[in-house]
Amino acid sequence: MNLDIYFKSIIENDNCSIVICNLNHEIIYMNKAAIDSYKKYGDLVKKNLLNCHNDESKGKINTVIKWFMEDINNNRVHTFYNEKQMKDVYMIALRDDNHNLIGYYEKHEFRNRDLSKFYDLK
Repeated sequence: MNLDIYFKSIIENDNCSIVICNLNHEIIYMNKAAIDSYKKYGDLVKKNLLNCHNDESKGKINTVIKWFMEDINNNRVHTFYNEKQMKDVYMIALRDDNHNLIGYYEKHEFRNRDLSKFYDLK
């Protein structure tokens, strides 16, 4: 069974921004939430993620990539907490079936309680 369509649907319907990059830091995919979050910067797909960061951030990103490469168990780093939006930001390693690093993605996770009604189908 080809799971690609399922995985893409999961990512597309996530309310949190997901930005996927290859090892050249080229943005290869942004879900709808990320496109909305970063729309003031225009279309970022095929752009270099490092161009969106200052020198200190670039160094940290490259340090994390090196750490990902050191061990197949090095896969998740907490990189930032946004107090205003109550969210944590992570860099997550992307690996192929042989555990080779092929890229990474930025994942946002909100910490504020969802106040919507349970099973509200309206």
